[in-house]
Amino acid sequence: MSIDPSSIPNFGGQQPDPQQASGPAGPVIPDQDLVKQLLDQMELKYVVDDEGDLAAPWEEFRTYFMFRGEGDQRVFSVRTFYDRPHSIDEKLPLLESIDDWNRRTLWPKVYTHTHDDGTVRLIGEAQMMIGTGVSLEHFVSSTVSWVRASIEFDKWLVEQLGLEKDAGSGSDADAAAEADAADAAAESGTEADASGKDADDQPGEDTGKS
Repeated sequence: MSIDPSSIPNFGGQQPDPQQASGPAGPVIPDQDLVKQLLDQMELKYVVDDEGDLAAPWEEFRTYFMFRGEGDQRVFSVRTFYDRPHSIDEKLPLLESIDDWNRRTLWPKVYTHTHDDGTVRLIGEAQMMIGTGVSLEHFVSSTVSWVRASIEFDKWLVEQLGLEKDAGSGSDADAAAEADAADAAAESGTEADASGKDADDQPGEDTGKS
């Protein structure tokens, strides 16, 4: 299966030239190769970590594109780890802020993770059941929206808490794409090191690092 570039919402960079989609008309089962193709079309750099998960790195966060489960229970998860540390004393106002975000937005749903040293970091996540197949257009538009939302959340939190953001912050792939996407989207983002990818799996989830 392949992605029709004309079906990808503008991510802030140069839009690829439209071409005829060559993929199947019916439902597809997305995989990592499809996500790589989408990230290429979005002109975003990515890496594959030691555990085989795909990640798009930014300066302040890293977004992982993970597949978990088997058969009908297979899940696609876009999970963002925000690298900005917060002290344990800041946790209460931080929770109040992300509660407000979670009430008013569809994705990503954001939660905290408190490390052993007392440092608090944020994780955002959106998930899609893909075990029985999904529309390629739905998969593409959802994934692009989730990435935009992850970026917008970081921008929103900086404004909400009066945090200072590095002037040079931006995508390793394209800093201009991040800025344009953040202005255009109405959603959010995250980074952290790969070792914490499964630290905050919620009960009933099958999307964490195994």
